[in-house]
Amino acid sequence: MHLQSAPKEDLSLCFSAGSLGGVVNALAVWIFGVLGIAQAFGVSIAPELTPPFLYSKIAWGGIWGVIFLIPIMKNSPFIRGFIFSLAPTLVQLFVVFPVKIGKGMMGLDLGALTPVLVIIYNAFWGIAAAYWLKATSD
Repeated sequence: MHLQSAPKEDLSLCFSAGSLGGVVNALAVWIFGVLGIAQAFGVSIAPELTPPFLYSKIAWGGIWGVIFLIPIMKNSPFIRGFIFSLAPTLVQLFVVFPVKIGKGMMGLDLGALTPVLVIIYNAFWGIAAAYWLKATSD
């Protein structure tokens, strides 16, 4: 009887990669706020780096990390991470902002360029997670 080896990217690795991406995302959002980059774009997103903010990003980042179980573009972590980051971006823009926190469709109540920053912030998440997975599988 031949036993197959475990896949290189199992659920726990993908969750932890997503959680790491969540930390990177949280730091990006916070740094853009602290440095006034978001405000320079006319976007009112400048959270404090508090435990609840960080924990939320880590937990949701890990949950979204499950998307990395899809075995595509493993040799191109930048593209893979960016493409996978579009899933949480769409949820943020079309569910979280308008329904959950009442900031209008795509968060436009926070500023006209909010969707652009959300794409950038979530790209930090996806790209960090994809590179971490690539590094752990080499």
